Amino acid sequence: MRIHAFQHVAFEDPGTIRLWAEAKGHALSATRLDADETPPAPEAYDLLVVLGGPMNIYEEEAHPWLAAEKAAIKAAVDAGKGVLGICLGAQLLSHVLGGEVTQNEHVEIGWQPVTLTPQGAAHPLFAGFPETFTAFHWHGDTFSIPAGAIHAASSPGCANQAFVLGDRVAGLQFHLETAPANLVSLIKHCGSEIVPGPYVQDPKAMHNGRPAFAPLRDLMYRFLDSLEAALGS
Repeated sequence: MRIHAFQHVAFEDPGTIRLWAEAKGHALSATRLDADETPPAPEAYDLLVVLGGPMNIYEEEAHPWLAAEKAAIKAAVDAGKGVLGICLGAQLLSHVLGGEVTQNEHVEIGWQPVTLTPQGAAHPLFAGFPETFTAFHWHGDTFSIPAGAIHAASSPGCANQAFVLGDRVAGLQFHLETAPANLVSLIKHCGSEIVPGPYVQDPKAMHNGRPAFAPLRDLMYRFLDSLEAALGS
């Protein structure tokens, strides 16, 4: 299977998705949009992963490449490719599918619980997931559930944590791909966003949550296994 990632900054990379791809023998390539690299046509990959980033989807004046990225994501969906949007990537995916992206009531940063909805728990992409699990978060915006998609997950601080459209297009507001190095990089580059709030952990609390990395990786692998099966790869 050919996997391609849209990457928005150096410090938010595919994380454990890369480890899964290597273990499976899948090719993984990436477009660095912030470096003005041009996204490939959908024919170049089977699965598109749209990663996170510190920018917002509506900041096209500051980040002109966002317009081309949105068009590329829409083209991937229209071509029937697998598409996984994570954090900013999920917001971009919701947007191109007709959803709205707005400021969330709360900022979520750190380790927080996520609960699957009944529809989410019944969907094959979440096969084997516990009803409630701990995921990593770093966001201040939220998306609406696009028309035709199912509302798959929520958290105490954010009602819309995941959506799935059909069997091969999914948006996750939370992070399953985060590895220890990603946590260190996020704190280094985005530490100014850590402002006290009901769903915000300080760096010490985030580092104390390191035992959650192993089950987080297992959930990422499980999700990717299910997506791989849906794509017939």
